Amino acid sequence: MMQRMTTSPRTRLLLATITTTALLAGCNAGAGSDPVSTGSGTQGADGGTATDDGAGSTGTAAPGGSDETVRVGLVAEPASLDFTTTDGAAIPQLLLDNVYETLVTVDADSGEIVSALAEEWEVSEDRLTYTFTLKDGVTFSDGSEFTAEDAVFSLERVKSDAWTISLKAQLDVVDTVEAPDDGTVVITLSQPSNRFLYALTTRVGAMFDTEGVDDLANTPVGTGPYLFTDWQRGSRITLERNEDYHGDVPYFSDVEMHYFRDANALNNAMLTDAIDVVSTVQAPESLVEFEGGDYQIIEGTTNGEVVLSMNQTEGMPLADPLVRQAVRHAIDHQALMDTCWAGRGTLIGSMAPPTDPWYEDRTGDYPFDPERAQSLLAEAGAEGTALRLRIPTLPYAVSCGTVVESMLEEAGFDVTVDELEFPSAWLETVFTSKDFDMSIVAHVEPRDMASVFGNPDYYTTYGTEEIQALLEEADTGTEEEQVSKMQEAAALISEDAAADFLFLLPNLMVADPDITGLPENAIKESFDLSSLARG
Repeated sequence: MMQRMTTSPRTRLLLATITTTALLAGCNAGAGSDPVSTGSGTQGADGGTATDDGAGSTGTAAPGGSDETVRVGLVAEPASLDFTTTDGAAIPQLLLDNVYETLVTVDADSGEIVSALAEEWEVSEDRLTYTFTLKDGVTFSDGSEFTAEDAVFSLERVKSDAWTISLKAQLDVVDTVEAPDDGTVVITLSQPSNRFLYALTTRVGAMFDTEGVDDLANTPVGTGPYLFTDWQRGSRITLERNEDYHGDVPYFSDVEMHYFRDANALNNAMLTDAIDVVSTVQAPESLVEFEGGDYQIIEGTTNGEVVLSMNQTEGMPLADPLVRQAVRHAIDHQALMDTCWAGRGTLIGSMAPPTDPWYEDRTGDYPFDPERAQSLLAEAGAEGTALRLRIPTLPYAVSCGTVVESMLEEAGFDVTVDELEFPSAWLETVFTSKDFDMSIVAHVEPRDMASVFGNPDYYTTYGTEEIQALLEEADTGTEEEQVSKMQEAAALISEDAAADFLFLLPNLMVADPDITGLPENAIKESFDLSSLARG
């Protein structure tokens, strides 16, 4: 028996708006996705707060009609336009939902999974078979029709060698993908999976043209409301309205994404009317410059866990759990957040933000206790341990890195801070080669606990058999079991000191007062540019 649905009830994943728990200042970060995948990108990996409509926005875009260009300021330019082979948040932030679309997506207001390129879907009672009915009249930017053949091609391609990023593991659960006709796609899973449908809303669910994947790094071909037109590297990327879009045509005819390496330059661009929107404020203490009525300030929450990763590879200093525990006790998280991010953010204590159904406050697991940190170091015979803190040249990482250095040295560590150019040098040195002891990067992809801490080969180097078993049970069990097992997993990750969780980034945007459609919360991979308008 099949259950028909257009907003699958069993997958109302509770991406609820929690504006009362995490307000203020946003930043660019990156990485991860969801239970029992093997890895993820990081803003680390590419930059860009994986911004989304989140749960709520400041208005709804009027359909089409304007010849205006809207200019959006960001930090951390993509290294490529190909998110199938390049990790990081900046690429899906730009392209997902704007150039590429998915079969299903997350509703901006309700947080439910809703139809996108599939107008409806059915799920079998055993949760193994998903049947999607595709929308009619959808075309790619090259003029070809979107059919079930393209969907089969796209999903099978994720499981092939063509995709190289670790997030592809989210579709390992897929057994077969079939197209009984041009308008129907049938996906069969090897086992029930709570995360599968949600994964289809992320980059691994992006639909590609069978003839449009020859140059993904430079020429994306999608079905979305915008078309990629130009990339002036080191400066800006331009998208143009898709006049043949199958849905509501966007208000703005063009979107220019302007990239800045310096937080002050980003602010100055806004103050001098060189841009219309600051997508993620990189210097929260500078907000006073925008107060007083000339600008609107959007405050909300994100998925961006700022993680102090610890390389636990055998033979490394932080392979010793006592030394990792000492690190966690040595950090005063409130003081750190107050110092490096103007007190704007939320302390969480583990790898789950308050917008996840399995969130629990774990800030009490390792309270600030420098004497306990020194005692643990002595017990491990590791007084004066030298640590290389290798951080990306991103404002939050640079700002917080000096604070972490000071706190760890007070506890008895010998810390050297290296700033690595982002994305290229950081990706190569830390993310790929694992040539570091600690690093700081914000993991912003949604529901990324398993991606970041479920695979020992990922750069965080944590993924015990126990944690993998918990994540597997969370994925295959009932909804109630998913929540309880994910809570157990978050507790284990925290208690094992798999990393330290500095704070959760806030979503903080500044814009012209008449710009509407800005996301209050940034809890998805994409920044839905089609929602923007001028009111």
